[in-house]
Amino acid sequence: MLFDNFSDAWSTMLWSIFGIALVMGLLVNKTNFCTMGAVSDWVNMGDKGRMRAWLFAIALAILGITLFEKFGILSVDHTFPPYRHGTFRISEYLLGGFMFGIGMTLASGCGNKTLIRIGGGNIKSIMVAIIIGIIAYFMVNPFPGSDKTLMSVLFEPWMKHLRFSVGEHQDIGALLGSKDNLASMRFYSGLAIAGLLLIYIFKSSEFRRNFDNVLGGLAVGLAVIAAWYVTGTIKVEADNFGEKTQVSLRKFVADWDTFVEEDDEENAPKLIKPVESFSLGTQSFTFINPMGQTVRAVANKMEKPYWTFGVMAFFGVILGSFLWAVLSRSFRIEWFASFKDFGSHFIGAILMGFGGVLGLGCTIGQGVTGFSTLALGSILTFISIVFGSALTMKIQLYRMMYEDASFGAVLVTSLVDLKLLPKGMRKLEGV
Repeated sequence: MLFDNFSDAWSTMLWSIFGIALVMGLLVNKTNFCTMGAVSDWVNMGDKGRMRAWLFAIALAILGITLFEKFGILSVDHTFPPYRHGTFRISEYLLGGFMFGIGMTLASGCGNKTLIRIGGGNIKSIMVAIIIGIIAYFMVNPFPGSDKTLMSVLFEPWMKHLRFSVGEHQDIGALLGSKDNLASMRFYSGLAIAGLLLIYIFKSSEFRRNFDNVLGGLAVGLAVIAAWYVTGTIKVEADNFGEKTQVSLRKFVADWDTFVEEDDEENAPKLIKPVESFSLGTQSFTFINPMGQTVRAVANKMEKPYWTFGVMAFFGVILGSFLWAVLSRSFRIEWFASFKDFGSHFIGAILMGFGGVLGLGCTIGQGVTGFSTLALGSILTFISIVFGSALTMKIQLYRMMYEDASFGAVLVTSLVDLKLLPKGMRKLEGV
């Protein structure tokens, strides 16, 4: 998509993302697509229907990126956030994913589900979103009057020693191949993984018969693909010292002074400069950093320089969910049932804020969008999120059933149930 001026290109990108997010929010609410619910159904009831819906979204997103790159439509080598970056941040992926998995279980849903619940009238989720947003913002932005961030104070001093390089890129195709056959390895590995996932998903007749699960996975997968397409293909025809050149929105803002002359009285007043360039890069849906961006935008009275992909996605999902709640007459105001309920959501929000930034995303951001790039870190974060959530659910169950049992006994029994420890180590009777 080529535009002859920055304003039109930027507005098209923002409102396209808002529209895609709105449709996704409506359909996610309608189908009850929920990643935490997928883990809960699987762990507590052995029902893999919603887990297959999640995997269906992943498979579609992988297929989309595989075809986009094969036919030269767009590349996801350099994205926001940098999923395929060659620096392998193993501690961030593992700890961030694990913290996020615990947090989303305590707070009744992931980042996307939090927005869906807000649209449906859940006031608890407003608090969760605000806490996540504040933490996410200060994880990457300095405190007022300081150059310190939560990341630099709490994590960077020790995590920087646990990073290592795996080459230029960390996706499966790049790790299996070489520069000479990179494109082919990405194409074949993408097709193979997406194909295997689709076979596993659709071999279940129960899943095939469940319209909502199929539609939910389809909606999320296609939304991620659509957002990749919009942000990866939109260009501006800019004047570079008398020569026309096609540049991305990110490059246009990064080189603003090159493309916008300050003394151009006719054009300068019409152009609004975004506060940053990096968040205009090729990207797709994620919901933790965008909550931080939304907190910043609200604090700045929603002035347009602070509008980003994430801000538009934030409000689009909420509005879409609200529309479905109204249409289906399911809109309900919900508040905390008890102080314990408040505490659980409060702690869960904190863990999601930290974990989502550390792990570079949430169950959608890493679990679908990042996974679609086949970045090894995204896959590892996805596994860590599922593990953190599943373990928390097991611990909650055993603590409810055995109130006098020690935490150690509950933890060991939970790990046995998850088949991570031998059966002989079980401390409590199974439930």
